[in-house]
Amino acid sequence: MQPQGVTQKDGNPLFPIVLSLVAAAATGVLWAYANPIQLVPGVIQWRIFAFLPPLVGILLGARSGFICGYLGTVVWSLLAGTFIPLHSLVVDGIMVGLTGFVPGLLFSPAKTEFTKQNLLKIAATCLIVGLVMVVAVSGSLAYLGIFPFWWAVMYLGLSDIVPMLIGTPLLVVPAIKILNSAHPSGFARF
Repeated sequence: MQPQGVTQKDGNPLFPIVLSLVAAAATGVLWAYANPIQLVPGVIQWRIFAFLPPLVGILLGARSGFICGYLGTVVWSLLAGTFIPLHSLVVDGIMVGLTGFVPGLLFSPAKTEFTKQNLLKIAATCLIVGLVMVVAVSGSLAYLGIFPFWWAVMYLGLSDIVPMLIGTPLLVVPAIKILNSAHPSGFARF
């Protein structure tokens, strides 16, 4: 797919901000209520929608991806009853936000041709940023005495990294086509 449609300068800059806020709310709700597989009942579930922050970051911009991941985590933790101020607002929120920020910083539909090689680079980026996030969040959970570190690494890795590795590269091209058809003249990234 040739880079097109999404530009840095053209279009309404409010569009990606509003869409990232909507995506953040949807992410939090989906993480709270649409995760049928409990890896550790009541603690860690398989987040089949963990690909949303990196996907939003690539489509709408790095800051939009961060908003989606950060606010999605806050919404999820409040809905799931797992909100812990220091953990949710600082460690978990920021680290999940970075899973949207980093791919959005590295890949832009206006500059990236989404070949198989670049889709593999997106998957590799999701793996690396996912590992960093999992280690930091696991350390926070262990420090707070909620869950042992290595168990958290294993279960959070399965929960978050696997869906990011599969979902982000699989859905980025169809999502770009949808956005381009909705905004043929392009839109600004945030």
